[in-house]
Amino acid sequence: MRSVTGRLMLLDTASLYFRAYFGVPESVRAPDGTPVNAVRGLLDFIDRLVKDHRPDHLVACMDADWRPQWRVDLIPSYKAHRVAEERETGPDEEEVPDTLSPQVPVIEEVLDAVGIARVGVAGYEADDVIGTFTARARGPVDIVTGDRDLYQLVDDARGVRVLYPVKGVGTLQITDEAALREKYGVGGQGYADLALLRGDPSDGLPGVPGIGEKTAAKLLAEFGDLAGILAAVDDRKAKLTPSQRKRLDEARPYLAVAPKVVRVADDVPLPDVGTEVPRTPRDPDGLRTLADRWGLGGSLERLLTTLAR
Repeated sequence: MRSVTGRLMLLDTASLYFRAYFGVPESVRAPDGTPVNAVRGLLDFIDRLVKDHRPDHLVACMDADWRPQWRVDLIPSYKAHRVAEERETGPDEEEVPDTLSPQVPVIEEVLDAVGIARVGVAGYEADDVIGTFTARARGPVDIVTGDRDLYQLVDDARGVRVLYPVKGVGTLQITDEAALREKYGVGGQGYADLALLRGDPSDGLPGVPGIGEKTAAKLLAEFGDLAGILAAVDDRKAKLTPSQRKRLDEARPYLAVAPKVVRVADDVPLPDVGTEVPRTPRDPDGLRTLADRWGLGGSLERLLTTLAR
């Protein structure tokens, strides 16, 4: 990975094109009638993000493996409810709307032709790519995602924040440590422990039965982190209710593996890519062909104008 010293914007690309797909009418179509609502919606998102936040570096982070086997080995229920088809080799197929799947390769081609760095690494989710870029960045980082899991990366001291789309990307919730503490009672470092204690049905994480978000936050405030909570389970003088002590003790097998599943990796072998915001398209001819083929019109034109500034 090349050195990144200016403001870095990391896109959780799948999270954003899913939002674009559901937020832009399917009546937005290519000349041949193929839906391109996710494609055009994502281009509009990126245009607005670059226009409003002026990053120096921009990376579209991809899910090369949306359900890595090493996470499934630790917690078999991890994202199991999203599996559309199990495969003997390679990642299982994720359940994706029929009219979205064909748009994903188009999104990838367009991003490549524009010149926006697109990074996915075999065996890892986009979250892990984002975590590694964030760990290695030397300047401030804006993470754009609709996935709360990435709140664990928020770090005021390093200028790492999450831009969470509330409505499209026109309304973004700027999440720093103050915002996390106000809503969840923990900062960025504590969010992963909160998440694994609470559980997350959308990711197939069971959590600790009877330990909801508020209880988890109180335990973390009292004992500091997961290790402190487990030490308190063994300390009869620690201020735990009998039911909390019992539930946490019974959950030890889950709590032994959950941190590795929930915490994003920060050691992904990233490729050597240029991450600077492209001022001109990398492949103008190819981009023109894609624009005509898919009817990208004003969405692409606006993005290119914004990038050129």
